[in-house]
Amino acid sequence: MGKGYIAVVGYHGKSAQRCCVVNVYAACTLKEKKLLWEELSKCKDASQIALWCFCGDFNAIRSRAERQGADRGDFNSEIKGFNGFIESNMLLELPIEGEKFTWFKPNGMAKSRIDRVLVTEDWLKCWPMCKQYVQRREVSDHCALMIKSLEKDWGPKPFRTIDAWHSERGFGGMVEERWKSYCNQGNGLKGLKEKFKLLKSDLKTWNRDVFGNLNSIKKAILQDIENLDHQDCNGKIMDSGRQTRFNLLRRLWETDAKLESLLREKARTNWLKSGDSCSRFVHSSLRWNRLRNEVKGV
Repeated sequence: MGKGYIAVVGYHGKSAQRCCVVNVYAACTLKEKKLLWEELSKCKDASQIALWCFCGDFNAIRSRAERQGADRGDFNSEIKGFNGFIESNMLLELPIEGEKFTWFKPNGMAKSRIDRVLVTEDWLKCWPMCKQYVQRREVSDHCALMIKSLEKDWGPKPFRTIDAWHSERGFGGMVEERWKSYCNQGNGLKGLKEKFKLLKSDLKTWNRDVFGNLNSIKKAILQDIENLDHQDCNGKIMDSGRQTRFNLLRRLWETDAKLESLLREKARTNWLKSGDSCSRFVHSSLRWNRLRNEVKGV
């Protein structure tokens, strides 16, 4: 326990995963909030636990859109400090379902989103479908939050293509050739559906045999370049070897471009344009976007 929080450490019943849940009730002043953020960061850093969940009333917003009707004060320091706490601890905010705001002034003149749930990347790995659901406000001026993980089977996955495929030589010709080879499987939409089904199967085979695993291909190219560099350092490389190394470097650049395109398409984050595509942040973004884009029902 500490000023503004209660932390509970235990084991999840079904999965037996050891986790820590921190219930937060932050003070109103920015100075006290900063002290709370620092203490929570120290607790997390000093612990060997990977699964963390910070939830409750943080009394802070992440953007100006999360507060309406309040005084026109300067919230920039609060926003910057709170986002800094989240980023430095590599926390992710669970997608929210329900009302946009979680606190309402009794006279109805002001509302804010100051209650939220923040988890670590390992928490989402364990419960990938976890979300925060805003409950109906009753006596309190706050809305209760419920954390729930629901998994539903919506049947076969839809037909999709990957942008990086279009940069592969011969992809367009292969698709056109396979499409023309399919016999009509019915009229109208039924025939189109059957053709897409056949094309999907062929694309899976092509992706495995031709396009290949980009990470494995990159690893093999780097190993070949390292071997040629070793020969060059020992003065044993020929002109043909130098030309081979030049071609390998070009293939490495093309493979990196495909990998970056693949990650950017999955993560859909502007940060990736100038950031490190191999960071945990990017891969956390992939999981978070898959969770946010889930179809609730039809």
